[in-house]
Amino acid sequence: MEKPDWHNPARAMQFEAILFDCDGVLVDSETITNTVLCAMLNESGWPISAAECLETFIGKTVRSETARIEAHTGRPLTDAWMADFYERRNVQLRANLVAIDGALEAVQAVHGQLQGRIAVASGADRFKVEMQLTQVGMAPYFTGRVFSGHETPRSKPFPDVYLAAAAALGVAPERCLVIEDSVPGIQAGIAAGATVWGYCPEPVLHATPQMLQDAGVVRVMRSMAELPGLVSPP
Repeated sequence: MEKPDWHNPARAMQFEAILFDCDGVLVDSETITNTVLCAMLNESGWPISAAECLETFIGKTVRSETARIEAHTGRPLTDAWMADFYERRNVQLRANLVAIDGALEAVQAVHGQLQGRIAVASGADRFKVEMQLTQVGMAPYFTGRVFSGHETPRSKPFPDVYLAAAAALGVAPERCLVIEDSVPGIQAGIAAGATVWGYCPEPVLHATPQMLQDAGVVRVMRSMAELPGLVSPP
């Protein structure tokens, strides 16, 4: 029997599981979080612009950039500073967070198509991810299937969080589809062995379709509403 080519775009609709990034894919949180982070870095002595902040931190944890932050601020990145960041971030998310257009309907549809074999694999902390999913009505579709890069040995761009999600679903990474919007996330999905599709809304927030393709995605979606029509079980 011929072995399926899971990375061939012509067969890209056939997967056994879908692993979603969260921020920028399911919830419209990137600008909210970046605004808080940018303000706090400026308060700490790093005169960074909003655009530079987004480019520097998108798809990464704040702590993964500790050395860079300390070099620019001239002070240690303390637990107290991080706790303040989380609190200020969460206040703004609770007040302003909405789902990405079409994402809730897409999640509902593929949850049914794949008999529940979907998961969230995020570089963010678990509290944030679960709070956001609850706030936009997606939590019931990911019960017990939320994975945080804070709980793996390495976060994105390393593959650990995607490997953990695939293992928990009992699906080989090669038969998983990853949906990502950032270059570090794409690198993580590819390193895990999955097929990666990029989500790039209009207007572009931080990465163009060409940037996503150059990072290795085999398809770029401009709307999350496209997803259910592109996916079916193998």
